[in-house]
Amino acid sequence: MSTFVPASRVSRIKVSPSTAAAARARELKAAGRDIADLTVGEPDFDTPEAVKAAAHAAIDRGETKYTAVNGTPALRKAIIGDFQKRLGIAYGESEICVGGGAKQILFLALMASVENGAEVIIPAPYWVSYPDMVIANDGTPVIVACPEETGFKLTAEALEAAITPKTLWLILNAPSNPTGAAYSEAELKALGDVLLRHPHVMVLSDDIYDQVWFRDEPMKTLVAVVPELKDRVLLTNGVSKSYAMTGWRIGYGAGPAALIAAINKLQSQMSSCPSSVSQAAAAHALSGDQTFVTESVAVYKQRRDYACARLNAIPGLSCMVPDGAFYLYPSCAGVIGKTTADGKMIENDLDFVLYLLDSVGVAALQGAAYGLSPYFRISFATSMEVLEDACDRIERAVAALR
Repeated sequence: MSTFVPASRVSRIKVSPSTAAAARARELKAAGRDIADLTVGEPDFDTPEAVKAAAHAAIDRGETKYTAVNGTPALRKAIIGDFQKRLGIAYGESEICVGGGAKQILFLALMASVENGAEVIIPAPYWVSYPDMVIANDGTPVIVACPEETGFKLTAEALEAAITPKTLWLILNAPSNPTGAAYSEAELKALGDVLLRHPHVMVLSDDIYDQVWFRDEPMKTLVAVVPELKDRVLLTNGVSKSYAMTGWRIGYGAGPAALIAAINKLQSQMSSCPSSVSQAAAAHALSGDQTFVTESVAVYKQRRDYACARLNAIPGLSCMVPDGAFYLYPSCAGVIGKTTADGKMIENDLDFVLYLLDSVGVAALQGAAYGLSPYFRISFATSMEVLEDACDRIERAVAALR
């Protein structure tokens, strides 16, 4: 019997740590453990009824066939309208691509452009998939540490120092997963000034959380602040987070026509097109009433404020208040070196999250998975009841350390 040997691109990459952690939490629950799961990066709300109704209506109209590779006219119109209305950025039909989630758009963009060890600058903390996406496409991730002292954000000086003749992309994710940090207009302008001096560098702007926004001033994106970069930026987004549509798998990108054409070419050979029914639902979500977004963000903000206050009150932990998204990235530096009741020393953030899971049944993710320690990530896209219980458990677990 022959033994399958995966291609080298498969061996080079890892299973997503967040996916693995969520799976572990599910396994423990199935085994009867009482687990407060704070790993899942998806809204706990249901998809809005009007969006579901739009999907049913599309089915009733017979809209269950293949669509254009770059999406239905209705969805492209809704995407263009959303970018124009919210961000003040104008795109044409040839500058829009649609895929099975924003994650697929990011991967296809790298597949369409990266080869021969081309460098991709990735600020850390980063979403866990970025480095492996680059590696899978024969690129070289260049990790730039962005400490809490800079708000977990890339500075102009750090960007300048990271750029080489081999740099092809900079990935910017704001509000960020895992920190929720976002850039001010002045910070984006400073980054833009650096990029204008290096015309060979393009930008993957991952704005998937841009509507889960807590500050009073509007969310800013690089293209709106530095329009001279528009032909070098792929602006990616989707309906998963803002509209509680993770399982519908619709993401999209807007950028230079040549790059969009390359992405669409790959898409045509990969999956032909996204789901026609999901596209109808997404078009309604983007162009219809936005009350759901406003109301859900208000709930997320309440949860953020509660969890931040609770964690900051625990000796040994500290937590920066995020600008957006639904994650907290608390420091556990104050518990490193302490010892558990059974004599095991907490040597790093992985030890700490395993301690939380084993001792009090709280599932979180270690900061090392996101490229910056000693921190851990929790999601507050869960009920206030679960959040209160989890904070109580974390408090007990930290108090038990010696």
